[in-house]
Amino acid sequence: MNASDTNPNRVLGVDPGLNITGYAVIEAGSPGPRLCEAGIIRGAENRAKSGMAERLRCLYDGIVEVLEQFHPQVMVVEQLYAHYDHPRTAILMAHARGAILLAGGQRDLPVVSYNATQVKKIITGAGRASKEQVQRAMQRELNLAKLPEPPDVADALAVALCHYYRCKIESR
Repeated sequence: MNASDTNPNRVLGVDPGLNITGYAVIEAGSPGPRLCEAGIIRGAENRAKSGMAERLRCLYDGIVEVLEQFHPQVMVVEQLYAHYDHPRTAILMAHARGAILLAGGQRDLPVVSYNATQVKKIITGAGRASKEQVQRAMQRELNLAKLPEPPDVADALAVALCHYYRCKIESR
């Protein structure tokens, strides 16, 4: 990778999931951040027949593809949240998050995490904002023609934009 391949103002936001992982690449620009690309990475085609290893490989490969295409300066991943009534969900989500962190770590990419409440507070002003409020905030902040769909994409946009705003505030 040469210097022209990297953009020091590029942020990759990731909303981890085993079945659907949202990702978003934003870039600092004038007058503000602009969207480079956003989408989802799907797990293995047939979840019933695919084992955990196959699902994680699909997720890892998808994140690596995004990293190699956009060369972000930092990866921002939403922190794991799990209700104590659903420990199995937390364990499964931790597997997905681990595959994502590994992809960044193998490329010496700084990885930052924010919890969902913190992201929502910075993006919408309310730490308990609904999915729709986050989608509308992303549409407004990034001047998108329509709401980002599915909500996993909006969450990835939000975590990336949260980091962008935090860095902007800290650099003042």
